[in-house]
Amino acid sequence: MSHTLSRDVVIINELGLHARSAAWIAKLAQNANSKVWLIRGKERVDASSIIDILSLACSKGSKITLEIDEESDINILNEIIDLVKKGFGE
Repeated sequence: MSHTLSRDVVIINELGLHARSAAWIAKLAQNANSKVWLIRGKERVDASSIIDILSLACSKGSKITLEIDEESDINILNEIIDLVKKGFGE
């Protein structure tokens, strides 16, 4: 049984969602059993792709939504949300 789950979060670090932070998100998303999506406005991209993440051009203050296709990946979703909330450690 699958259930799509999503969570909203705001980019808080000064540099926004840049290459290093996108790589951290992609690395976590690649460990999921199903797709992990990053959504900004009307754009929805594969969170396991650094290039796709960067194409959203998320600066500080950008609201994004992270979405998973399978409930079994809730830990991945929570890890990514935690990473963003902590400003990617920057």
